[in-house]
Amino acid sequence: MGIFTRRREEPVPGQTAPVETVTETKQPTQRRGLFGNFGNRQTKGNHEPYVLAYSRRPTFGQWLKCTWLDILTMVIMGAIGLGVYEAHPAPTRSFPIEFRDGEIVYPEFSYPLRKNIIPIYAAALMAALIPIFIILCMQVRIRSFWDVNNAIIGLLYSLISAAVFQVFLKWLIGGLRPHFLAVCKPQIPEGTNTGTGYKQIMYTDAICTGDRDQIDDSLESFPSGHSTAAFAGFIFLYLYLNAKLKVFANHHPAMWKLIAIYAPVLAATLIAGSLTIDEFHNWYDCVAGAIIGTMFAFSSYRMVYASVWDFRFNHIPLNRNVPFGYGAGEMEGGEAVFTRKVGWGVEGAGMGGAPFDASALGGMGMGGGLTGRHSQGGVMTEGYAHNGHNGVMGGNHAGGVMGHTQHGVPGAHTGHNGVPGARVAEPSIARRPVGDSIV
Repeated sequence: MGIFTRRREEPVPGQTAPVETVTETKQPTQRRGLFGNFGNRQTKGNHEPYVLAYSRRPTFGQWLKCTWLDILTMVIMGAIGLGVYEAHPAPTRSFPIEFRDGEIVYPEFSYPLRKNIIPIYAAALMAALIPIFIILCMQVRIRSFWDVNNAIIGLLYSLISAAVFQVFLKWLIGGLRPHFLAVCKPQIPEGTNTGTGYKQIMYTDAICTGDRDQIDDSLESFPSGHSTAAFAGFIFLYLYLNAKLKVFANHHPAMWKLIAIYAPVLAATLIAGSLTIDEFHNWYDCVAGAIIGTMFAFSSYRMVYASVWDFRFNHIPLNRNVPFGYGAGEMEGGEAVFTRKVGWGVEGAGMGGAPFDASALGGMGMGGGLTGRHSQGGVMTEGYAHNGHNGVMGGNHAGGVMGHTQHGVPGAHTGHNGVPGARVAEPSIARRPVGDSIV
């Protein structure tokens, strides 16, 4: 059994195992040119996108047809980022050295040059490889190729986009590193009125006599590249772990899960904080890098998963060419979680209702429940109706978690202070014995 092959649900004794019916649409093989009709079916007057089912692992060729544009974009953005990183600082920045009496104007830029506690390449590798390793380890239970695919591609979205964003800021804005004067080794020309500005105390890097590469690097302090990479990678991992462990969900989880999801945040903060110890960055450089990395982590996660915070959907990987319906009942990817508490992880499980960040229906008593197959009297049944009880606010209703279930019968729901007469088919929660699993 492969790592991406999910275990099948065992039938109840005395019951025939369900037969899975697979309908496959054969894709045409005709192509024009290198990328002509690349993965698409083209008929006269009709154009349909190339769609891969989430129920099976694709071949490398099928995967490449859906992913080649992202790969090409990543290569191009990486090349642009590297070119900008190697370029000389764009602005001509003025700075003071000392007052007329010899006092240093900004002693905070007079620290000695030291070695990085964590080199930039090490920070980037940790921000990429540690999340990838953990994502792969989670597949011991999740067993979903598309979860791995979306998680790793989303992580690369975050890391590469954040890196290019921050190198442009370094190049076009920049700033003085805490060890700038030690690297610059300024030599002020003899005579009076040699500087510019008020009382001629401002100079440019033309008076620097140190190593040119070190001088250029010391003029590009803002924002911190270490902090950007660390937060782009580890905040993405934080969001991934929260979704897969269902820490902020519909039940009371174990404390170790809270520690697990915030461990990456601690790692990112320690990497950023180390830059103020080795005097490579000012504190505001690190804060700016953390904001940039976090912004891209959130954006990238939402691109590849159905939600960021809505616990009903934030674990479900999105399909490239098929829209996710956010509806009630079974949904592809609904079982792609690590935890098995309160019915999570049951094959075909899914939550009903629109997410609060995608539709106003989330606040109108349209919330749904968690589906799950369970047996009653030796017969497999599906729960689809329940009498909803009080919601948190007027119009909201806690669907599927509280209420009486009626198995296999679509029923009407009368919402308290909700929309009168609304008929909603909602699944019930799959119930397991209390304490049957610690994860």
